[in-house]
Amino acid sequence: MKKSIGVLLLAIWLIITGLAPLLHLSFSGMGTIMAILSIAAGVLILLGF
Repeated sequence: MKKSIGVLLLAIWLIITGLAPLLHLSFSGMGTIMAILSIAAGVLILLGF
C-alpha cells in the first residue's frame, strides 16, 4: 500500500499537534513550522501527491 506524501505530512502534523501539549514541547518557531507543515500537507493532498 503506497502512502502519499501529503497524507504522511498530515500524519506527522497530527502526531506533533497531539504530543506537544502532552509533553510540554515548544520552541520559538513551532507555530510557524506547524503552519507550513499543515499548508504543505493540504496542498499535496489536493494535488493528489
